Parts: sequence; structure tokens; C-alpha cells
Amino acid sequence: MAGQPQGADTIIEARWIVPVEPPGAVLTGHSIVVTAGKIAAILPSTEAAQRFSAARRIALAEHALIPGLVNLHTHAAMTLMRGMADDRALMDWLNNHIWPVETRLVSDQFVHDGTLLACAEMLRGGVTCFNDMYFFPEAAARAALAAGMRAALGIIVVEFPSPYAADAQDYLNKGLATRDALRDEPLLTFCMAPHAPYTVSDRSLQHVAMLAGELDIPIHMHLHETDDEIRQSVVNFSLRPLARLRALGLLGANLIAVHAIHLTPDEIGLLAAQGCHVAHCPSSNLKLASGIAPVAELRRHAVNIGIGTDGAASNNRLDVLHEMRLAALLAKGASGEPTALPAHQALEMATLGAARALALEDRIGSLTVGKCADITAVNLSGVELSPCYDPISHLVYVAGREHVSHVWVNGVLLVEEGSFVKLDCAELESRAAHWKGRIREVEASATPGSAR
Repeated sequence: MAGQPQGADTIIEARWIVPVEPPGAVLTGHSIVVTAGKIAAILPSTEAAQRFSAARRIALAEHALIPGLVNLHTHAAMTLMRGMADDRALMDWLNNHIWPVETRLVSDQFVHDGTLLACAEMLRGGVTCFNDMYFFPEAAARAALAAGMRAALGIIVVEFPSPYAADAQDYLNKGLATRDALRDEPLLTFCMAPHAPYTVSDRSLQHVAMLAGELDIPIHMHLHETDDEIRQSVVNFSLRPLARLRALGLLGANLIAVHAIHLTPDEIGLLAAQGCHVAHCPSSNLKLASGIAPVAELRRHAVNIGIGTDGAASNNRLDVLHEMRLAALLAKGASGEPTALPAHQALEMATLGAARALALEDRIGSLTVGKCADITAVNLSGVELSPCYDPISHLVYVAGREHVSHVWVNGVLLVEEGSFVKLDCAELESRAAHWKGRIREVEASATPGSAR
């Protein structure tokens, strides 16, 4: 019958909708209509009520709806090592603390449990998709799917053996087999993930570049994180890391350069010319005293930047809302320009910019009709958020993850009024306590400098 309301799964009515596209837009008194996991319509709430009949209608009178946040760089399973070895330099932290524990304990179960714990933390903070780099990606995939999250999983490559693989070729073989087994999972995608220039040989990097081109997937790699990394590269290869990657064929529109702190003006221009992306991890960079990424200069050269947390072992939070605020403040402070990274652009980095780096911008990253219904609701009421003149400014500079009320991935409600719909907090805390005990045993018996 003409005029009969269309069926829908969910209608979410909110005070504000911040779609990210177009930049800086804010819709007041609108609703998002969700059908079959996709955004079917965004329209004034009165019109939505007339045109659609939904199985569930959720009214969020003091909330802003934003695209689900995208964590562009993390090592999710390392959440089990949160706070284990703080306040140390990067190579001391890796060689004498992180790598010895990984050598002894990393396993399928370790990665599953640590990733599931990370998923819970990220979901509660409004993150709906994460880009992971770690061992046993199949275990990480099971955890992400159990949580209902979207994940880009790294096919990790390093030269040294681990409990996961014996050598670079073994890492590749196992990672590619995992991708083949899971390639039809709608919530999962994959990246080539060579760890860093100092842990991967020229031969392996060339192989990675070839595979990334053949499979049309991103390359996710730590790059120019520390001064020491660059000095070692000059000594060992007579090239800075970025120049070495260029010579090996890794620079291009599929490269996600993680950290990208120590860059010359020419290197910034090279990243821009090659269409590379940067994963900016401000808290981890500060905590490890690695430096401050030149975000203002990168943006001036139109380099696409997304925001990552890094792992909880070096952050110690998987809190993209916090990283978004810190990124905006650091860009201003480091450049001396208060306009260096406005709030709406910081939000874009944490959503559409990160999605673009993962080649997922056609699916996620903005609230657009036809895209997946990955949506986060942030409650902007309360004395600590009052008054609110500009919801985008509030999202970046005022609100925290404690204000996230609802989270949907692919139209499925995973967090409701701050509580998990699927996950069991008591079980997650029990698993974390078990692994803490195991890690303490390893720490007590480890000999400094013995790993790698």
C-alpha cells in the first residue's frame, strides 16, 4: 500500500549526528535507520518515524552519534602485559622485558585471551575496528569475532623464531594460510605486517612488497620510530629506513607507516608523493620518549593520518578518544599553531582517516547511507560536559571513554548503556589474572638481555 512505512531493524534517534563526511557537519534532531547491518537512511527524526517502522527504536536525547572509532595500530594481545615493564627505553623494554615473556608464554591461548580483553576495552571506548600486529593471528581473529568487532589482522613477518613460527618464510606461510581460511568473514580483513626495518631483511621485505601487490592489501609497519632505528639503518644499510623501503619497492598507497616520528622535510614530501599513510600513536611515543610526530607538516603535505593506540604494554590504554585529544594538543604545541589540528580533523583521523589507510573507507569511517552501521554514541550530558556549544569540540576536548553509552558493529548492538551485551567481564578479569601470574613467574626467572 502506498505510504506504508518501510521496515527496518533499528532506528537510532539522537540529539546530534556527526557524520564526518562532509567535514565539520553536525545534524541536529536526526535519526539513523539501520537495515541488514547497513545505514539505510539518515534523516530528520520526525520524518524517520513516518517513513520507517523498526523492530527497535532507541532515543538518545543528549547524545552524539559518530562513526565507530578505528584504532589504526595496536598489538591487542599485549594487553596482558599492561604495566608490566613501565618507564624504560624502547630497546631495553623490548630486549629485557617484552621479548623474554613472549618467548616463554606466547601461544594461541595467550593471544586469544589477550585480544579478547583488548576488544572489551576498545568496545567500551567506542572503537569498532582495530588494526592488529601480533603472533597467532588466527587466535586474534577468533577473539575479535567472539566480541563482534571488526579487525584488520597482520600477517606478521620477522626474521627471528618465536613460539608461532621458525623464520620469515614460516611466518608468511602461516599468516597467508590464516587469511585464506578466514577471507570470507565479513568483519575481518588482512594486512602484510613486517614488524620493522630492523627486524626484517631486504629479501623478506621484497617478498612482502610482492605479496601485498598481488593480494591488494595494505602493508602495516613500524617506521622511523626512534633516532636509534635510523642510526642503525645508516650503519647497516647505508640508507635511512624510508630510503631503504623505497629501494625495495614498499612505498606506495598501501603503506601504513606506524609512528613516523623522525622525518626530514624531504621524507615527508616522499610519503606524500607516494600516497603513504601514517598511523599516529601519540601516547606511546611520549611514554617511550620516542618523540612527537610532525603531524602539522604531514597534514600540510596532505599525508593521510589515522590514530592508533599502540599496545597497552606501551600506552597503557587502548583509548582512541584520549589519543584523539592528545593528537590535537600535541600538533598545536609542537607547531606553535593553534589551528594545526582542529577538532573536526582530529575526529576524522580517528575514523575516516584510519579507515582510508586500511582501504575500508567504502565500508566504514563515516556515517553515510550504504556504509556498514558501525556507530558509537557518546553521552554529552552531565555537569562535567556542560555547557555544550559545539559537539565536535566536546567529543575531542571534553568527553572521555566513560561517556560512551552505545556501540554497534555491522548494526549489532554490542554495548548498551555502558554495559556489554555479549562479553562477560568476570570471565575476562579471571583470564587476565591467570596470565598475570604466569608473566610474574617468567619475570622472576628471566635473565636481562637473554632474548633475541
